[in-house]
Formats: sequence, C-alpha cells, structure tokens
Amino acid sequence: MSGFEVVQPPEDSISCLKFSPESIPQTFLIGTSWANDIRCWEIEDSGKSVPKAIKTHDAPILSACWSQDGTKVFTASCDKTAKMWDLQANQFVQIAQHDAPIKTIHHIVRPNYSCVMTGSWDKTLKFWDLRSPTPLGVIQLPERCYCADVNGPMAIVSGANRFIKVYNLDNKPQEVKSIESPLKYQHRCVSIFLDKNKNPTGFALGSIEGRVAIQYVDTPNPKDNFTFKCHRSQQTGTSQPQDIYAVNDIAFHPIYMTLATVGSDGKFSFWDKDARTKLKSPDLPGDQPITCCAVDARGKIFAYALSYDWHKGHEFNNPNKKNQIYLFDCAELKPKNRT
Repeated sequence: MSGFEVVQPPEDSISCLKFSPESIPQTFLIGTSWANDIRCWEIEDSGKSVPKAIKTHDAPILSACWSQDGTKVFTASCDKTAKMWDLQANQFVQIAQHDAPIKTIHHIVRPNYSCVMTGSWDKTLKFWDLRSPTPLGVIQLPERCYCADVNGPMAIVSGANRFIKVYNLDNKPQEVKSIESPLKYQHRCVSIFLDKNKNPTGFALGSIEGRVAIQYVDTPNPKDNFTFKCHRSQQTGTSQPQDIYAVNDIAFHPIYMTLATVGSDGKFSFWDKDARTKLKSPDLPGDQPITCCAVDARGKIFAYALSYDWHKGHEFNNPNKKNQIYLFDCAELKPKNRT
C-alpha cells in the first residue's frame, strides 16, 4: 500500500488521525478537523477507504481517541467539552467539561479502574469515569496543556513554557516526575515508546524548531537521551539561511518501535531511534503542511494528513487547497539489519 488517498476528507484543517485498536478485526480510521467534525472510515485490505459516519461539535475538534475495546471514540473540542461516540448505537454524548478548549483526550484502562483523561488550556488535567458529570480527579498543571500521551501505566503531559510531567496511572493518577525540557522551543507533540518487553519506557517530544528529543523516563545512562534535527530545508551553501519547520506529530510503529515524524514542511520521515538513523524521507511536493499522522495497531499502514496548520497565520490560509489524507505502506518503517 503506497499512497492511497482517503475519500471524503474533512473540509477544514485536519487536527488528528487515529486507527482503531487491535481488539477489533476490521481497521477503522477516525479524523478530526477545524470544521467541527469527526469522520470515520473503514480501511479495506486493498487500501480502499469507505466513509462510515460523521459527528459534529459546536467548535473545532482538536483531538480524539478510541476506547480499548474499539466500541467507542472520545473527542476533545474548542467548545470546552469532550464527547463519547458510541459507534454501535451511533450516539454522541457529552462526558466532560473544562473552562477553556480541550486539547488532549485519552482512554485509560488499568486493572482497578478505567476513565477518560482530558488536558485543557485551562491548565488542568481531568479524569472522568463516564457515569458522572463531575470528574474523578483534577490535577493542576503549571501551564496550558499542548500535548499528551498515554500507554499502559504511563502518561506524559506537556505544554506552555515547555513543562513535562510524567504520571503513573496505577491505582490512581500520580505525578512521578517533572522533567526539564531538552528542547529550547515550544513543544508540539509527544509519543510514548516501549522497551523490548512492551513496557512504556520513554517518549519522543517534537518542537516547533524542527527538532525531536528522545527521552527515557528512568535511565542510569543520561547519554541514552538525545535530540535530533528534522523538518529543515536542505542547505545548498553556508551563506543560505535554513528554513526550520515545526514537528507537528510523531507516531511509533507498534512492533519495531521505529518512529514517523511529520512537519510543517509538508514532508514525513521514518527514523530508527536505537540506531539513531533516518530510514526514509520520501520526496513529497511539500506544498501543504502535514498536520498529523498515525500507524495502525497491526503496524501495516501509515496515515498522514495534508492541510494548513496555521503556522503562518490566517492570511496564508488558502481555502481552495484541498485537504488530503493518504495511506502509505509501513514496510519502510522496518529497521535495517533487523529481522
């Protein structure tokens, strides 16, 4: 599968893409947008996309996630609410409320509880059990939440002024660490990676300055942590200034733990963090930013969205440019010299 275009993409900038979990046999893709909607497609083995349904909020949807069993989808919106979409009943109901737009949403499943975690620009992290209009818990953040990820017992939350918080979600969400940012500019995205035993062990953090940090939460050797440059223009001569672009999203391959980065330069790259090498960077036209990406649960499909990311402001938005979502074969994410 290389370069299949998804049919009927959103009408405005695409903010988030997420594939369905491995717990269901089919492969579904959801996409959220600044047109206030969330769309769901079924992705067939041939690469063909079949539009299934659309739901809307009262304002742009910034993020979404699947429930672990694949029966529900949760959405986070600028209308200050989060909603739950029951896919079988086709019901869309509010489950959360903040005092400002909600930027991140994740479904948490632990042995003794399950809930939905929302991170907002109101500087709070809230936890909801879906049966009550009041949150199970509220954590005050030092600043606005810009990005977050959850994997098993670990949650990483980051935001304005480059704060990074690590939480242990077992028993109840608890802060275990505050990490000083290895990056000098605003954080844009974060994604947790696993060790060989499939336990969450660290995260990749992307910034607006064309740079990614690979950070282990607990490592005896600080040299395990490093940063690398990406999404920058090729310099032809030393006198030429280099164009530097934001890293808009990061997705890890579920089996190889290699990673994909996408940027405002309209390009994506695949990386092997263990070998510290670039695996592939296809030559795309780059005439529109890539705003978000995702790898499916079985590690076969890489999806990415081309749409305006507002990094140059409102005046550079071209409403005549079509938003596009492409599906790409994940074979290139396989590390070299590894069986």
